[in-house]
Amino acid sequence: MPLGRPGTVAALGTAQTLAWASSYYLPAMLAASMARDLGVSMPTVFAAFSLALGVSALLGPLAGGAIDRWGGRPVLMGTNVVFAIGLAFLGVAQGPAGLFVAWLVLGVGMGSGLYEAAFAALVRLYGRDSRNTITGITLIAGFASTVGWPLSTFLEAQVGWRGACFTWAALHLVLGLPLNALLRPAPAQAPAAAAAATAPDDRAAPASLRATLLLSFVFAATWFVSTAMAAHLPRLLQAAGATLATAVFVGALIGPSQVGARLLEFGILRKVHPLLSARLAAALHPMGVAVLAMFGAPAAAIFGVLHGAGNGILTIAKGTLPLVIFGPHGYGRRQGVLMVPARIAQALAPWLFGLALDRWGAGALALSASLGVLALLALFLLPGERKRGAMAP
Repeated sequence: MPLGRPGTVAALGTAQTLAWASSYYLPAMLAASMARDLGVSMPTVFAAFSLALGVSALLGPLAGGAIDRWGGRPVLMGTNVVFAIGLAFLGVAQGPAGLFVAWLVLGVGMGSGLYEAAFAALVRLYGRDSRNTITGITLIAGFASTVGWPLSTFLEAQVGWRGACFTWAALHLVLGLPLNALLRPAPAQAPAAAAAATAPDDRAAPASLRATLLLSFVFAATWFVSTAMAAHLPRLLQAAGATLATAVFVGALIGPSQVGARLLEFGILRKVHPLLSARLAAALHPMGVAVLAMFGAPAAAIFGVLHGAGNGILTIAKGTLPLVIFGPHGYGRRQGVLMVPARIAQALAPWLFGLALDRWGAGALALSASLGVLALLALFLLPGERKRGAMAP
C-alpha cells in the first residue's frame, strides 16, 4: 500500500537520519581511532572527509537530474547500497589509500542521498505542495547527531571503529533500504514534460541566472557559517571568555534550537512566504554575534540559541526557496547546481575559519557575522514567487 504523507515523512526522515549519522557525523566520533589505527594524522582523516564533500558537490546536479526523470525512490535506494559499500571499504581500510577510496565512495552516497536528494524526491511527488513534507523530514533528521554520535561512540567501545563502520553499513541494508523502498513511485511524466523538467527557459534566462547566483551565494555563505560553528564553536566561545563547561553547554543547545525553530516553521511560519522566514533566519546569527560582542561570555547561551534557530530554518529554506522561486520543473538538477558552491564552502569552512580563529581569536566572529549579513542582503534581492499564488502550506 502506498504511503500517505505522514508515512512518507516518517520513512524518509528516518532514512535521512541514518544517512547523515553514518556519513557527515561519522568522523567527529571515529576520526581519532581511525587516525591512530591507520597510522595517519587527524588532518589526513578530515582531508579524506573533505574529498567526500567535494565529490558530493560535483555529483549533486547529476543526482538531482536523475530524480527529476525517475523519481527519488530508485535513486535513494541506490544510495543505501553505495553508503553500505563505502562504509564497508572504510571498515577494511589498511592505510591512507584505503581511507581515501572509502570516503570517495561515501561522497557518491552523500551527493545523491542527503537532504538535497530527499527534497527533490518530495518535490517530484508533491510539486509545489511540498513545504510541510520538507519541514517534516528535517524535524526528524535534525536528531541525526543526537542519535549518531552516541551510537558511534557506543559501537566503538563495543566492537571498535571498524565494527562501528560495518554496523552502519548493515543498517543501510536492513533499515535504510527498506524505508526508501516504501516511497511512492513518482508519477510518470509525458516525454514533453520530462524534457521541460530539465530544459532551460530562454525567456526567463537573465532573471533565472540572477536568482541562481544570489541563491547559490546565500547557501554557500550560510553553510560556511554553519560548518565553521560546528567545527570550532567550543574553542570560539572559550576565546570569547567562556569556560569549557559553558562552551559545551552552549554546543548542546544548538540541536534543540534547530529543532525548535523547525517546529516554529512547521507551525506559525508556514503561513508566511518562505523568503520572509529565510530572511529572519539569516539575521539570527549576526544578531547572536552582536549580543555576544556587547555582553561577552554571559550571553554565550543566547548566541547559541540564535545561531541554532537560524541554522534550523535555513536548512528548510534550502529546500523551499528553489521551489518557490523557480517552480517544481527541473527542481532536482537545479537544486544540485545551487548546492555546488555550498558544498565547496562546507569543505573549506573548518580550515579557513580555523585560520581566522588562530589569527583573530573571538574576532573571527566578524567574518561569520559579515557572511550572515551579506546572505541577508542577497535574500532581499531575490524575486518572489515564480507564479501567482502562495506555495501551498
